Amino acid sequence: MLPIKLSISVLSLFISFALMAQEQIINVAQKQDTQNAREEYLNELLVRALESVNYSGVIRMTPISELQKRKLINLDDNELDMYWSMSSPEREALALAIKIPLFKGYIGKRALLTNKQNVARFKNVKTLEQLGEFSAVQGHNWPDTRIMSYNGLHVRPLTNYQAMFTLTSRGRIDYFPRSFIEVNSELVENKQSNLVIVPNLYISYPTGIYYFVTKSKPELAKAVEEGLIVMQESGEFDALFNEYFAKDLNTLPYTKGKTIEIKLDNPYF
Repeated sequence: MLPIKLSISVLSLFISFALMAQEQIINVAQKQDTQNAREEYLNELLVRALESVNYSGVIRMTPISELQKRKLINLDDNELDMYWSMSSPEREALALAIKIPLFKGYIGKRALLTNKQNVARFKNVKTLEQLGEFSAVQGHNWPDTRIMSYNGLHVRPLTNYQAMFTLTSRGRIDYFPRSFIEVNSELVENKQSNLVIVPNLYISYPTGIYYFVTKSKPELAKAVEEGLIVMQESGEFDALFNEYFAKDLNTLPYTKGKTIEIKLDNPYF
């Protein structure tokens, strides 16, 4: 017979392994080159959503390259359980989309970044047709690119994220649309440039950034969705969003009654 102390130790070890086995690892994609307020918010929101429904799991952020990111729409091929992304029909076909807009619609409201010397050129722009005379830049695989092109806007697709800011700053591109929740932080990151927000004009279109879950884990998708609903009903969702983004939203250079909103159609949403 084992000594009682050793028996207790063996039993404790067995229980520890059993508990670890019950806690599944949730592999969540994280872009290697980006760790900003938007990413931090989405990470914290996910943690809180799962906690609110007592879902047992350990979230493991898995760094991915830009090339891997472009292939993320098929989670099963990447051995990942989740990622967050702007919605598109292709992505919704390949993974379980949790259709709760994580940024409350602000991801579809787009400030126009431009070179300081170009601001005056936008002063009299009031229609989609007039904006179509200007050149824009977007990521070549971004859903936004297709949306803007569908609406007749002239869009140059690029693969290099930083190059989009550089070309716009140098005046080789007229404007670079950025969402309301990220534009101020991006201006800080590019503070040595001469980029500014066009103050009298912005574009908008219906869209959303969702959590996407591999089809092999419907129970995880259900837990995340239920957790987000619990947070919405308790007010925790809004409180967390405001903690991260209220200040930036309130400092955008728009004046009610003097700023034009050009609405775009989004047939892919």
